[in-house]
Amino acid sequence: MRLQKYLAQQGIASRRKAEEMIQSGRVRVNDRIVTELGTKIEPGKDMVVVDGTPIGTQKELTYILLYKPVGVVSTASDEFRRPTVVELVPKDIRVYPVGRLDYDSEGLILLTNDGELTYRLTHPRFELPKTYQVTVWGHPSDWDLKSLATGVELSDGITAKADVMRLKPNMLEIVLREGRNRQIRRMLSALGYEVINLKRIAIGSLKIGSLTAGEYRYLSQQEVDALYIAVGLR
Repeated sequence: MRLQKYLAQQGIASRRKAEEMIQSGRVRVNDRIVTELGTKIEPGKDMVVVDGTPIGTQKELTYILLYKPVGVVSTASDEFRRPTVVELVPKDIRVYPVGRLDYDSEGLILLTNDGELTYRLTHPRFELPKTYQVTVWGHPSDWDLKSLATGVELSDGITAKADVMRLKPNMLEIVLREGRNRQIRRMLSALGYEVINLKRIAIGSLKIGSLTAGEYRYLSQQEVDALYIAVGLR
């Protein structure tokens, strides 16, 4: 197995970051510094050390789908000591959130220790469509919905095309295929609307189902396989 793939599977870093670590001389294999990206190892036999810390045998990969409540940050730690998503799942295995969901938004977020999948899921080239239900003050017009679907001019450029559907006079379903910071809130603000509630109800084929705020479930192997296929890993 290539060394950078092994580091990614161990959750040390994405494959791209692992390559940078190798090239900068931070990784040893059997007490020898390696800097070549073509280096191969045999997991469980070769000793791999990163920044002086031995990396154990390949651990079991874990995939958790969490319903993040409002008032929880989607990071592994927070300098302001706010509750984090990793505090809502079992602590016997270390997992990290894939992407972000605003502090004042709720809904689905994926947590895993699969570094390679995380890299693919967060890369603009592979990003899965994400579905949101959003309630606003006021009643967006058909023109507003068309603007949301075709693209809204923001400070960091016009947004990509989106799928938009009206659920109620003041509730929309929006499917995004890009992941800018607070994107939906900024898009609606640009059209003069304030968001009351924003909930992510799907990540690709993963649906919210019966999960409620603070609840989580493990992905099935079929769901993991579908994610791998969606981002070109299988």
